[in-house]
Amino acid sequence: MAFRLFASHLRRAVRSQFACHFRQNIGLVAPVTSRGISQQAEFDLSPFRYHLLDEVFPKTSVATRDEMLSYYRDMVTIRRMEDDSFALYRDKLIRGFLHLYNGQEACCVGMEASIRPDDEVITAYRAHGWTYTRGVPVKEIMAELTGRTGGCAKGKGGSMHMYAQNFYGGNGIVGAQVPLGAGIAFAIQYRGEDRICVALYGDGAANQGQVFEAFNMAKLWNLPVLFVVENNNFGMGTSAERASAVTAYYTRGDYIPGFQVNGMDVLAVKEATKWAADYCRSGKGPLLMELDTYRYYGHSMSDPGTSYRGREDVQTVRKRRDPIQSCKARILENDLATEDELKKIDKEIRTHVAEAKDFALSSPEPPLQELYSDIYYKEPTFKVRGGDVFTYGDSTPRTSTGLKSRAK
Repeated sequence: MAFRLFASHLRRAVRSQFACHFRQNIGLVAPVTSRGISQQAEFDLSPFRYHLLDEVFPKTSVATRDEMLSYYRDMVTIRRMEDDSFALYRDKLIRGFLHLYNGQEACCVGMEASIRPDDEVITAYRAHGWTYTRGVPVKEIMAELTGRTGGCAKGKGGSMHMYAQNFYGGNGIVGAQVPLGAGIAFAIQYRGEDRICVALYGDGAANQGQVFEAFNMAKLWNLPVLFVVENNNFGMGTSAERASAVTAYYTRGDYIPGFQVNGMDVLAVKEATKWAADYCRSGKGPLLMELDTYRYYGHSMSDPGTSYRGREDVQTVRKRRDPIQSCKARILENDLATEDELKKIDKEIRTHVAEAKDFALSSPEPPLQELYSDIYYKEPTFKVRGGDVFTYGDSTPRTSTGLKSRAK
């Protein structure tokens, strides 16, 4: 009996110390007195920075048990999916480019929590996390990565070109999605719809001329677009400080109001996005949001990620700022779930992703005939020319690829 009591006190002490470590880095967690399972808690948020804005965001956020567990589940799912994708690439089952989202999970999960399923999203080529939050099942993402017909683009898009309802990808040209996002927002405004477009890009694209052209047009017409720079501190192998004269990216919209958010704090991202979406939706024009985040892997699989930063740098971020571990600490400290519940979720996710991987590898590769399909919006009645004047093929009928937004 005495041993059990000692073990119980030891577990509580370790759990409290674990949570306290992250409180020091993401903002203090509001204390609770009950040792039973709580249904909601109030959390202190990481500080924000502003450009052409007053202090508009709250200092605290209230979240329910279900919400926190949902954020935790989604972030762990993305992390596990990306880790398994890394292994598949290493085994040469994924070929071509592969840009992993590990470390940045709080960005897409926090933003998705505050936008609507019918809002539009367009991003760059580090798109797997956003593809998942926009409603594509893990198995279709894994199948797309491995170039199989069960993928969300029938195996023809791969890592950089995944799509869903109200999700425009996945774009391979650096910065090109930003003016496209402005165009999507223009279409929303032209039709008089109560929606917004979220146009994301990385710090490596922040110096592109087309980005500033899009800013100008968006402000000139007060388009309902939220520009978001996911600043993971490195554009390929070049640090932000070496590439940009001004690294306060949230100020670089000049005449567009902006703000900086701790992109490793899912609740701070959620609260900032909630206010920003309402602002853009109300007809006040565009905003520029900077998410200060970090990627654990290299830029792509050809980049080990250690030639321009030390391994200890990555480990320090993992230890002090990891979005999943900080979310876990908040849940445990505020008695929103037990350690065993979180372990059960982790186990379920491992099984789910493993099954998705099996689905992907068992799905067939697309036949050569697929080269001639999905070229035109409406399938043509004529034969489509191939790579030379002697080769033609029939366009196959369009098939459903499960592009449905996940219910909120």
